[in-house]
Amino acid sequence: MKRVNAGVLQVGYLESGPADGSPVVLLHGFPYDVRTYDLVARSLSAAGRRVIVPYLRGFGPTHFLHRGTPRVGQQAALGSDLLSLLDALSIQRATVAGYDWGGRAACVVAALWPERVNGLLSCGTGYNLQNSSEALKADRPEKERWRWYWFYLNSERGQAALREDRAGFCRYLWQDFSPTWAFNDVTYAQTAASFDNADFAEIVLHSYRYRIGAVPGDPHLEAMEQQLSAKPKITVPTIILQGADDGVDRPVAPEEIKPHFTALRRLTTLDHVGHNLPQEDPDAFAAAVLELG
Repeated sequence: MKRVNAGVLQVGYLESGPADGSPVVLLHGFPYDVRTYDLVARSLSAAGRRVIVPYLRGFGPTHFLHRGTPRVGQQAALGSDLLSLLDALSIQRATVAGYDWGGRAACVVAALWPERVNGLLSCGTGYNLQNSSEALKADRPEKERWRWYWFYLNSERGQAALREDRAGFCRYLWQDFSPTWAFNDVTYAQTAASFDNADFAEIVLHSYRYRIGAVPGDPHLEAMEQQLSAKPKITVPTIILQGADDGVDRPVAPEEIKPHFTALRRLTTLDHVGHNLPQEDPDAFAAAVLELG
């Protein structure tokens, strides 16, 4: 475990591989942590990559440097955290890879600071940027159905469920998000320890309340949110992996994704894989990172 002050955070992260290797940053989602990438990091390190796996804000040892910093979970915050981490580690360019919250952070940096990104590996829908200006706009019922937990976490009952039993709540999400993944108690417990972070519940609740317009974001991040709401194209070399059994992001057709990318190399759907793609199919994930260079 290493630590570095980066922006508003002290970030805890794992590092492996040669110090002079081509940098790769692997970003986990919610409700997961760095354990997602144990096997992926091993493969990439063996291939000569310098691998950085940070705990996102609100997870594990990562904490805020100042008490007064807003505990927000919006996409601009996640992207800003990643950019600050690259700066703090003096990494000028890196391959960035992630899913869920981590995939969103990677997409933010790839879209707004492409000069810092050698390649992007994004999972699920691939283009993981949100239009916060349309947060109050209803989507198609069949899509809203898969987001049940967004709305549950906007209710008093849902907020209490997360605060009072975060381990039990998140374990159910693991099952719902990846219905064909046969994880065991040990695997889950290794990650669940990261949910004991004092800011975990507040950041999670802000994330899912902000994205439907129930709470405001950090005013300092508003300009970035406006840039992201304009749906900027991602111009860096990109690979998208989808899980055929993903309980959050239903696989989408290439024609829905291609307009958002100018250098999309491929979109691949993996059978018998759910939402936690790098832990469910680490070989495919590592191979895609290496393919990006």
